[in-house]
Amino acid sequence: MSVLSAPYMHDEAAAFAHVEAMLWADGPVCPHCGVVDRAYRLDGVRTKPSKKNPEGKERYGLWKCRECRKQFTVRKGTIFEESHLPLHLWLQAIHLMVSSKKGISSHQLHRVLGITYKSAWFLTHRIRECMRSGDLATPMGSGGGTVEVDETFIGNDRTKKPHGEKKGRGYAHKHKMLTLVDRQTKQARSIIVDDLKAATLVPILRENIAAEAVVYTDEAGQYKKLADEFAGHDFTRHGAGEYVRREAPEVHTNTVEGFYSIFKRGMKGVYQHCGKQHLHRYAAEFDFRYNNRKANGVEDVERGEIALRAVVGRRLTYRRADAEVRAV
Repeated sequence: MSVLSAPYMHDEAAAFAHVEAMLWADGPVCPHCGVVDRAYRLDGVRTKPSKKNPEGKERYGLWKCRECRKQFTVRKGTIFEESHLPLHLWLQAIHLMVSSKKGISSHQLHRVLGITYKSAWFLTHRIRECMRSGDLATPMGSGGGTVEVDETFIGNDRTKKPHGEKKGRGYAHKHKMLTLVDRQTKQARSIIVDDLKAATLVPILRENIAAEAVVYTDEAGQYKKLADEFAGHDFTRHGAGEYVRREAPEVHTNTVEGFYSIFKRGMKGVYQHCGKQHLHRYAAEFDFRYNNRKANGVEDVERGEIALRAVVGRRLTYRRADAEVRAV
């Protein structure tokens, strides 16, 4: 049976109970004073009456803290805060985003969930915020592991070329993304960069890869001196038709290029357009699904639970997201 048929995907009371069980394992947590399991549920509370709803609407999941005497719900302090969408629609959206290998567009969500496109667009960006791991402090390749490094180009960076100006040849006008894949942990980490110069990339690699790791790249010039930074560095010569060197371990960047194949198909086939100010969130979305995929022992339901547990403290306001668009 599909998880979309579960009661918490369609019933608001069941949705609140499900989220509370996921986020409050030790009892309700007051977001105002931080006290745990010192609140009681307010049943039968309704919103103020209006012409459309003379009796008002029932408020689900409302609690009151015994310490600070303030009311709250499990939405407070999460990506759900101050959202007018029912919580069960949020849970449907999270499941659809984490279970779609190449993503699901805001237009598709707006049709499936029966909400406006504006709401769907903002909803997807809020969910991407909770997919961002913030795990940049953990070095990849720890213990002498192998890390593949590659970069890709996508979209059109209009900060480089104004709208209407001819793009020209080369990749200077495109967005640039650097991705690292740890072969042992099967984890990917993507970073949006302004250029592909050694002065830009090497400090990023030094910060994200353990010194005892072995790094594999292609023959790009910016990687020439990586042997001075890490335990080892080797590369394949794509220009000469060499893509795999049959050694132990094999020298190639096929793993990270496989990640890019999914990323490109999703960005071009599903999302189609993306501004640079939002690209880091799309990269986080594809990193999240790649790092929590079936090959790593994570199925769709568990992937949705991982995303749901990360909703706390990841709130994104529409004003902030809209300001990012206007700033470009």
